[in-house]
Amino acid sequence: MLKEYLGDVPVGISNRHVHICQKDLEILFGQKELTVMKPLFQPDQFAAEEKVTLVGPKRSIEGVRILGQMRDYTQVEISRTDSYYLGVEPALRDSGDLEGTPGITIRGPKGEITLDKGVIIARRHIHMTEEDAKEFGVKDKDRVNVLVEGERPVVFSDVLVRVNNEYALEMHIDTDEANSGFVVNWQKLKVYR
Repeated sequence: MLKEYLGDVPVGISNRHVHICQKDLEILFGQKELTVMKPLFQPDQFAAEEKVTLVGPKRSIEGVRILGQMRDYTQVEISRTDSYYLGVEPALRDSGDLEGTPGITIRGPKGEITLDKGVIIARRHIHMTEEDAKEFGVKDKDRVNVLVEGERPVVFSDVLVRVNNEYALEMHIDTDEANSGFVVNWQKLKVYR
């Protein structure tokens, strides 16, 4: 399964969050811009001060942070564990691929919206620049395997490579995936063909 070692990649663990469009921000918060709380590792991306409540058929999760920059669509990214708790059946998808995904109600301090689609479990992926891709010997949309060494070794297979010069080298996994291998933020993982 692990054929050829390509290099190491730092990992960023992605907690549940919302990407939001202008119209929905105005309904939920009555404002036109997000408030930057802190920058994220990916260039021009940030954690916003604004938080919402996800309202599912079974239960709700409060305090879900919005990430910026603003998008053309609203997308909710949760883990499988979150989906059981909320009572929704999200699709495993690449970010932005929302057709055929379930919706959810989002509640903010000024209003509420009900999405007819947009809830996903994000496919694990690696962000990298063209220069990084050359060093790793991969191209955009390739699939690789990533090894977590340590006390509880895990191999993540079918990891999507996303190449764009606006990215910084970083693998994204969700909290369920991180917990499965005792992974912590900025841990270096080994990438294989």
